Amino acid sequence: MPFTQFVYRLRDYGLPVSMTDTLDFYRGLEKGLAADLESLFVFARLSFVRRVDEMDAFERAFAFHFHGIDLPRVAEGDWELLNTKQFRQWLRQAMQRGELPANATWTLSPEELMKKFWERVREQMEAHQGGSKWIGKGGNSPFGHSGNATGGVRFGGPGGNRSALKVIGERRYVNYSAQTSLRGENLRQALASLKNLVPAGPRDQLDLDATIDQCARNGGEIDLVFKRDLLDRIEVVLLIDNGGASMLPWVSLTRLLFSKIQDRFRKADTYFFHNTIYGQVYRDAIRMHPLPLAQLLRRKPETRVLILGDASMAPDELMAPRGGIDWQAEDAEPSVTWLERIRARFDHSVWLNPIPKENWGEAYGRWTLERVRRIFPMEDLTLGGIRKAVDLLGKKR
Repeated sequence: MPFTQFVYRLRDYGLPVSMTDTLDFYRGLEKGLAADLESLFVFARLSFVRRVDEMDAFERAFAFHFHGIDLPRVAEGDWELLNTKQFRQWLRQAMQRGELPANATWTLSPEELMKKFWERVREQMEAHQGGSKWIGKGGNSPFGHSGNATGGVRFGGPGGNRSALKVIGERRYVNYSAQTSLRGENLRQALASLKNLVPAGPRDQLDLDATIDQCARNGGEIDLVFKRDLLDRIEVVLLIDNGGASMLPWVSLTRLLFSKIQDRFRKADTYFFHNTIYGQVYRDAIRMHPLPLAQLLRRKPETRVLILGDASMAPDELMAPRGGIDWQAEDAEPSVTWLERIRARFDHSVWLNPIPKENWGEAYGRWTLERVRRIFPMEDLTLGGIRKAVDLLGKKR
């Protein structure tokens, strides 16, 4: 089955491909629904993509698998490009080949390097004539034209009016991708689904559907039915790690999340800590006015708790009694005990980590990060991570 690796590739890129999807895809191939690579692109997209936020991952997987072009998951102009493996690999190889000076990172500005990267990507896509890995011309490759393979897909030659690479190169769906970096507009949309609507106040809202039903039951006699208004009674507690150098790269993301949560929820309280939580958190960002954690733990169990921090620290800070690094921290119980109490009290609690998920296994303090993950469900600060966190917070227990 020449397309098995393609299906695996889609899953590697985050698409929730099921066995049913795969079988339906193969049935379509048997019926000749993908006679060339362009129709394969359209048919595979119809088979495996269900939501708009999956479109960019599908197109990047298709470009890499069939054309050997590894596109980063960021839009052109996004500074997050500098942190992608595609950019780092291109930069290293370009300097090795002499396309850039050996000291390019010193002599060229980040803007110039980003511009050269995207120019190279466009040249690669425009000049691509089938690639060398998956698409062949002649021979027995199942992807190509003028070849000898049976049951393959034609590429080039007759057939196809629009290049899939042209469609992919437009990157129309990158801002919808679950892996895209957070911005104000998409974060607001992700948080909007977190609601806890309950009836409140006097019965002063006319229930039109119930009124019609009651009038019908009364033989036409008017009987107005009123209901109470629905109010969002959700309460949110945001606990932010704002101490230490390890959180400095994530200051802008932290501020963005803080501002959007404050805008979204009327009952949102924010407290601060350094690296991890002990017997107290702080009401102010400079951590001068403590709040005993025992007081926080008396809040309603249905309170939603979001903890924002990189969870990276020395193991003793998390596991040892009196392990706090602040001079005033003299808590006899280890931080891990307090974290477990928070989780036990607030079932709707999630840890948000600004470190990209793919870097968790290599991050400084990865041991403590993994230990914290045993206590709290953890997501990263991508759009997809926020959506998963909101889903976890919104689930009924």
